[in-house]
This record gives sequence, structure tokens and C-alpha cells, in this order.
Amino acid sequence: MVRDARLAGFLANTTDLVSFYDHDFRLTDCSARVKSIRGNAMAPGATAWEIYPNFGENELRAAMQLAARDGSSTKIRLKALPGQPAGTIFCFGMADGVGIIESAEVGHDGRAAAEEAGRVKLLQHQATHDALTGLQNRRRFSERLDEVLAESGDSRDRSALLQIDLDDFKSVNDTLGHGTGDTLLQLAANRIRGALQDGDAAYRYAGDEFAVIQGGKQQPGAAERLAQAIVDAFKAPFIINDIPLFVGASVGIAFGPQHGVESEELMKAADIALYAAKRDGRGCARTFNRSMMLLLEQRENLRRSLRMALERQELYLEYQPLIRPPSTVVGFEALLRWHHPEVGLIPPNVFIPIAEADGLMDDIGRWVLEEACRQAMTWPSSLSIAVNLSPAQFLSGSLTDTVAQIIDKVGIRADRVELEITETVLLEQTVDNLDTLNTLNVLGIRISLDDFGTHYSSLSYLKNFPFDTLKIDQYFIKDLVADRKSQAIVRSVMSLAHGLGISVTAEGVETAGQAQWLVEEGCDCLQGNFLGRPMGADATGEFADRSPAEQKTPQEQDRT
Repeated sequence: MVRDARLAGFLANTTDLVSFYDHDFRLTDCSARVKSIRGNAMAPGATAWEIYPNFGENELRAAMQLAARDGSSTKIRLKALPGQPAGTIFCFGMADGVGIIESAEVGHDGRAAAEEAGRVKLLQHQATHDALTGLQNRRRFSERLDEVLAESGDSRDRSALLQIDLDDFKSVNDTLGHGTGDTLLQLAANRIRGALQDGDAAYRYAGDEFAVIQGGKQQPGAAERLAQAIVDAFKAPFIINDIPLFVGASVGIAFGPQHGVESEELMKAADIALYAAKRDGRGCARTFNRSMMLLLEQRENLRRSLRMALERQELYLEYQPLIRPPSTVVGFEALLRWHHPEVGLIPPNVFIPIAEADGLMDDIGRWVLEEACRQAMTWPSSLSIAVNLSPAQFLSGSLTDTVAQIIDKVGIRADRVELEITETVLLEQTVDNLDTLNTLNVLGIRISLDDFGTHYSSLSYLKNFPFDTLKIDQYFIKDLVADRKSQAIVRSVMSLAHGLGISVTAEGVETAGQAQWLVEEGCDCLQGNFLGRPMGADATGEFADRSPAEQKTPQEQDRT
């Protein structure tokens, strides 16, 4: 048994004969003095009736069960046997078993022993429970997980581990303070307790991470029902200081011995399942399977490779033309690509989230902007270069300095550079975001709002932020010709933007019919594979240098 320092000091120095037993009434720990008196009898795992043969097994078991059930103290008289002194023992219930204090005094009134039992129970509770939430702590979690894994029997009666992580807890802690965060953790622990059934035990593992261990139940049904009950319990808001706070719970489930015969192996499996729950949108439960492990291993391999990709020149840019109707090339959008030497081309929607999570986007974003600006310097001075900014890059705090340094270094005119941001960037730190956008605007940089209408669109963005361009997402363009609702939305967005003095670019133009409709409705700029696919840097010069006679209108392209 791993001891708390205070409990270890007590057991080493107390003159009392104290011993602790698990729920099966097997010895887990004892004081140094009782061990010196009873010697080899105090072997870890020995039953109480082996240590105290003065009782029959049934008699002592009944007394210990009573103490464990109601947490009371039960006094039992020892009979004198050859080589065994008469005396009294006091059984007292604890959260994780039963304690015994032995007295050699016949007729002892039990008051001193009861006081000592109370002190020992307090020390034992402090050693095995989290002070903030009252749940059992990480030390007790490790012990109990080892126990249930050892007990796991047939395939329908397995042990289950549920790893629980609170969604969005960090934002509450950061914005409302640690006091509110502590209160939230206490309330969260109560909701987890409320979902438990007989035989379930909850633990505070670390920070806002909790765990539940189930033993002796038919699986997977019992664990899946409990996980859903926990997820549902967190759907209602937490009310703290009259403020409703919405914090969900994600749960990862693993079973022993199926997913791990050792505690670390099972914890890893549950953690991988928890990661899958987070990846799938949070506020849900997922059960571990081997495919999750393969996906995680692939992701880890990509993460390691991505850290070296920039240095090894595996990252490169392609450029997709931006066309002003009827057929004028007005610029290009830089698109980041990664060619892995073994895997091949890796989609941006796979590797960019990894780069953001690992804090790599500042370095990668700086390289993209500088490389794109250098390429733009080889084009006619009338052509612009558009570069996407990730939310992580935008919120780094050094974006404006980085942009200004690169413009000065490359020597490009600021008004040739357009930075594209998505609506997700605007969801946090609104004042800071507005300052950043205004500073970029003062530098002469053009700002584009990308993927408009697909996230958390708010007209307040268009009123409060200095956008030069609004890009309509391809979701609204793909069925534009046949769908009247899409037509109404696109037409309304263009009218709104033009009324605010904002230019409109349509993304994902794939057909002549889409292009023709947009041209007739007065869209300022078109982008998509129908007008020009992403191309390497060498091809951009030739594309940009085409004479107007060679640049056919969408209607002309459709007829050829």
C-alpha cells in the first residue's frame, strides 16, 4: 500500500496496535508496534481471522461487515487461547475497508479506543481522498484499479474504467478565477456521484480529470449506461454566483482484461477513447477499440514528422487564381501543401490542426506569408496575394509585428497583401481582435472574411470589423444553379456586402452555370477549379501573363 506521509508517520510512531483491511477483510497495512508483537501473522493479504484466531471466521466476518456497512465502531472481546492473550478489538468502518485497534486491557470501556479510531479514520480519509471534492484520490484510484484487474473473471463480468474530462473548464477557470473553478469542480464531483450505482467508485484523478471504476458487472452494458448518465448529468448549466455556466463531460471507456491486463495499459486505452470523444465533438462517450490506437499512432507519427517538415523543405505552396469577371486575373490565393516523403500528399485539414495544437503555426505561418510575398514579387505589380491565417496564428499576439517585418523585408506593397481569417477567430477576445485588425488596416493590409455563413455568422462582425472582402463559402455555391434558397442567400449576402462597401468573392466555382449566374448577379470575384486549379509557383507567371484575348469568359469556356 502506498501511504500518505502523515499516515505513514502515524503508523511508524503510534503505540497503538492498528491494522487496516480491504473489503475482503485482508490486511493492507498496520502500525509498526502491532507488527512487532504479532510478527509473521501480519503478512499483507492475511485475513483478519488468521491474524486473530481467537474468533471463528464467521463471528469476526459478521462484526467487520457491520462496521463496514454503517461506518460504526464495534467492540469484540478476545478469548484467551494458549499463546494468545485475552483482550478487546475495536472494528471501525472506512471508505475502503475496515480498521482494527487492539487492546490488551480486559474490560476496557472503549472510549480511548473510539477516540483513536476517529483519529485514524480521519488520517486514512485524508490519505485516500481529495480535499476539494471529497472523492477518492489518485493514490486510491491506482490501488483499486490494480485490485479490480486482479479480480476480473469471465468475459461478461469484466472491470471497466471510465476516464472523464470536463469540456471548457479551462476557459471558466481563466475568465472567472480559481475560486469559481474550485466550486465548479465540487459541483461536477456531485453530479458524477449522483450517476453512480452500487459497486461504482469515483475518483478525482487530476485537475478537471475524473475516473470511475466498475467491478463485478456485466459489460459493456453497465459502463455504457453509466457513461451516458454522466454525459446527460452535465447538460444542465452550473449556477455559480447567479451565473449559468455550461461545462460538458467527455468520457472514454476501456475494459479489463480485454483492453489491458495492467493498470497503465488500461488507463492508456481509456485515455485514447477519451481523446476520440473529444475529437468527435465532446460531450459524448466513446469505447476504446484498436482502430483508435492505429489512428493515434498515425497522428503521433505525423506530429513528429511535421516538426521537421519545414526544415526538410517538405512544405510548399500552390496558388489558385482569383478572377474578376469577365476574365481578368487579379491575384492568387496561397494554399499550403505537405508532401511527406513516405506517405505522400497529406491534406491540410489533417496536418494544420496538428500544427495548431503543437504551437507550430507561428513558424509555419511566417514562412507561408514570406514565401507567398516573395512569389508575388515575380508577378505584375497589379496582382494581389491572399494568405490564410489560422486562429492560433491570429491569437498569438505577435501577428502585426510579423506581418510588418515580412512586408519590409520582402519589399512588397502592403495593399497587394490580403489576409484571410475565418469567423472562428472572432469568437474570443473581441477587443484584442479588433485592435489587431485595425492595426493591419492601418498598415494597408487588406482583410478578408473567409467561409462566410458556415460557422457563427453575425452581422455585428461586418459592422465592427474592417473587412475589405467577404468570401462566400462553396457550400452555398455548389447547388446554386438549381436551388432557389442558395440563390436567395447568395444574392442577399452580395447585396449586404456591397451596401457596406465590401467586395465579394465566391469560392468553389466548379461549373460554367455557377460562374454565369454569379457574373450576372454582380459578384466581384470568382475562385474555383472551373476558372483555374491550384498550381505550382512556376505556372503562376504564365497564367498571369496571358493576354486578354486568351482569357475566355465563363460563357466562352462553356461553349468550347
